[in-house]
Amino acid sequence: MSNEEPLTRQQIRRKRKFGEPLLPEEEDETEQEHRHILAVTLENTIGALNRVTNLFSARGFNLESVAVGETNEPAVARLTLVTVGNDRIVAQITRQLDNLVNTYDVTDLTDAEHVERELCLLKVQYTTETRSEVLDIKDIFRGRVVNVTPETMILEVTGPTKKVTAFIGMMEEHGIEEVARSGQVAMHRALEYEAPNPLASTDADPSANGSTADDE
Repeated sequence: MSNEEPLTRQQIRRKRKFGEPLLPEEEDETEQEHRHILAVTLENTIGALNRVTNLFSARGFNLESVAVGETNEPAVARLTLVTVGNDRIVAQITRQLDNLVNTYDVTDLTDAEHVERELCLLKVQYTTETRSEVLDIKDIFRGRVVNVTPETMILEVTGPTKKVTAFIGMMEEHGIEEVARSGQVAMHRALEYEAPNPLASTDADPSANGSTADDE
């Protein structure tokens, strides 16, 4: 039986902020690399985006996607970054991002309840024989046709990255000519029955708290 004193709430918050393990058996987990989604609000000025992305390149981190745009305030931009790395290094980068002059706020949404979406435009070939099958796949993924020529269609699909990737995979056999993906945007989702305690577990079933069909 362990004689170690239980961690206080302040210690738990500090360890989570710095990507440190809460329990000894979690030490190896902090070194495992996995996908992180970071939401950054920053000044909408020239050079602000470069300062953020340069932090990742200096660490040798590859950015899977970068999506940036104005918020409801034209002087403020929101940046969503997707990268792969271990918790400890990403926590260090997050702290460094927080200290940049042009940065207002940095949030790691990886383990938080959140909504993520991506836009995909896909140009696919079709014939009179395959036209109905292409349209059926489009309907299954709740996409829409945005342009048609006698030989190709441009289809639009939005949803989580897994859904977009699956849609592209289903269209490959028909002959994809071009794909454009926006990269992910994400936002924290406040659950209807979310506990007020900030240390409460986030392992609740999302299907019982306002998830949508697009999450599938």
